[in-house]
Amino acid sequence: MAGSTLTRRALIAGAGGAALAAPVLAQSLVDLGLPGGPSLRPLDPAFPGKGEMIVQRIRPPLLETPMDVFREGVIAPNDRMFVRWNWDMPTAVKAANHRVAVGGAVNTPVSLTLDEVAAAGETVEVVAINQCAGNGRGLSEPRVTGTQWGNGAMGCAKWTGVRLRDVLAKAGVTEGAKRVRFAGLDVPLTDGAPQFIKSIPMDIALRDDVLVAWAMNGEPLPLLHGFPLRIVVPGWFSTYWVKMLSTIEVLTGEDDSYYVAKSYRMPAAPITPEDKDFATVPITEMPPRAFITSHADGAVVAQGQALTLEGIAMGGAAALARVDLVGDGWELPCTLGPDEGPYAFRRWQVTVPQVTANLAQIGVRAANITGAVQPETLAWNPSGYARNVIERITLRPQ
Repeated sequence: MAGSTLTRRALIAGAGGAALAAPVLAQSLVDLGLPGGPSLRPLDPAFPGKGEMIVQRIRPPLLETPMDVFREGVIAPNDRMFVRWNWDMPTAVKAANHRVAVGGAVNTPVSLTLDEVAAAGETVEVVAINQCAGNGRGLSEPRVTGTQWGNGAMGCAKWTGVRLRDVLAKAGVTEGAKRVRFAGLDVPLTDGAPQFIKSIPMDIALRDDVLVAWAMNGEPLPLLHGFPLRIVVPGWFSTYWVKMLSTIEVLTGEDDSYYVAKSYRMPAAPITPEDKDFATVPITEMPPRAFITSHADGAVVAQGQALTLEGIAMGGAAALARVDLVGDGWELPCTLGPDEGPYAFRRWQVTVPQVTANLAQIGVRAANITGAVQPETLAWNPSGYARNVIERITLRPQ
């Protein structure tokens, strides 16, 4: 359809490229309430194209979304979406010069322009949560290594692109292919450090909703989010959502690259902080999670009055089925808001009929349609990955 083609081409080309100016220094701090170490984080410097963000690191940029953003809706505005880069990102990319090489176990290796990528198949839109595997890591007890995120290393957006399988078809996948591997334009900061390369199994790569995306919430991907192209794997952690996509490689065997074989892995079975030698499995699918966004821990509420709580929840790798408000020996079912798709946040709401005493250590528990449910206790691991323990707060009546 001509109209959609024009929109697609306008989105993917943007203004012909993208560039990132230097961040601007300001001065303010936020307390993330981390139990294992220093909690204060700066809200500066201000990065171009970004609103107020929690700055975990400047280079490569790690920017966390303040939790109050999640009170406003299920879609994170582009200027408030969290940012996570493992290595240095280019500060400028020219769309006309960009190519995506598709090779490995294919019939005919190809080097595709952005227009050729966009023309590989029909344009598809998917609403999906992008969440760092270490989201909430800073809340782990005992403390673990890595970026000490609060719970703001996540965000939901509408992603527009073409199916990865249609791009693969331009080269023709050979028989016996097992995985598809991706690399972007980011480069290691130190000599000898491994390039950031990730791969997914072939059955995941061929899904209807796994995209090579060029737009985010109806706008060209911002540079901080991977302009001009990124991989989108709904239901999987963002470590697989490779940004500034430049290479697609089809593999016939397992992937022995560092960020698959050695990193982004967690224990295959429950462990304790004292355990040292244990088998690991890669981080893949997201589990269900839910958050109270209407009230912060320690907030004062009206004594003797009804109390309405609100928040967001996700089903993770499958659609959300239900959310319950839970306390010490009691629970209340929550009402779910509009459904934006199986991989999106949903709003929830519940009313406590009357507040008569402290609402101590209350939380919300999400379950998805496969039966996966948030646990009462933390499944600790040394990297703080895949946190989905019920997050609890205490409210004080007055």
